[in-house]
Amino acid sequence: MGNNFDVSIAGELNLDLLLYGLPRAMQTERELLADDFRMTLGSSSAIVAHNLAALGMRVTFQSVIGDDELGTSAQRHLAEVGVDVSRVVRLPGRRTGATILLPHGGERHILTYLGTIADLRVADVDVQRLTSARHFHLSSLYLQRQLHASLPELLSQLKSTGMTISLDTNDDPEDKWGAPLFEVLPFVDILMPNEAELCRMAKCTDLAGALDCMLRYVPTIVVKRGALGALVVSRESSSVAAPLRLPRVVDTVGAGDSFNAGFVAAFLSGRDLETAARCGNLCGALSTQGHGGIEAFANHEIREPFLERHDVDGLLKSFLKVG
Repeated sequence: MGNNFDVSIAGELNLDLLLYGLPRAMQTERELLADDFRMTLGSSSAIVAHNLAALGMRVTFQSVIGDDELGTSAQRHLAEVGVDVSRVVRLPGRRTGATILLPHGGERHILTYLGTIADLRVADVDVQRLTSARHFHLSSLYLQRQLHASLPELLSQLKSTGMTISLDTNDDPEDKWGAPLFEVLPFVDILMPNEAELCRMAKCTDLAGALDCMLRYVPTIVVKRGALGALVVSRESSSVAAPLRLPRVVDTVGAGDSFNAGFVAAFLSGRDLETAARCGNLCGALSTQGHGGIEAFANHEIREPFLERHDVDGLLKSFLKVG
């Protein structure tokens, strides 16, 4: 099969519910009032897929959802931007997962009901469909528990076809950073953690030590550092992509996933690693201008002023669909 797609993703699919304006310290048995609310596409895997499609990439997405409106709505968000969702499977009697986020400036509470987030198995995956893409991206390693047992074999199979593979583990809720991480790393071309995640998985307290440790396992690491920008380190070189200075931030939900989408799109378009990180920074910053992980990519009233002000050399404009 030829490369019908640029990127294939197998991952979780759910909605995010965002409540703004709640206090950091939340008392029990009290009526705590939010000052704003949004319901939007959630899940790291799906946000990456959506924003890759918004960047003009041909994306195929595989997942399982529950037999409910939450799953239907999440799937519809992807279909509307052109993601192939023909291999999303509805599980009778199961409920789609959901995440409630309570942003507090640069920090947030994250409350997740797993539901079908943890239900996707390698047996559910159409491997031929995955290998019809040039690149495979995996997010939320520790949430996708049913994938773990056969994941190294799946990635080995994908790798044998010549695909490149990127991984963003996201957080480990148990903070153990064990299997299947080190079993799958030999098949990963680009590891994409934030700084705290990298240090935890390497069991190092400093960034330099964590990089030295993890470069034994993967050839390229892209470290998302928030206000410090992004650090791209390979076994041959390193570079820094400077952050953008933004006058306002709506929220940071999905900013890391949006960075991943920008980086992967630029990487697959033949850009060097530093330029790919610059594109990632632009996408991460764009995401913070809207609610949740996809609004800024879908809303031209947010997107266009951002591009005029910050994409001065047209890097992001060269990818982004306008519609």
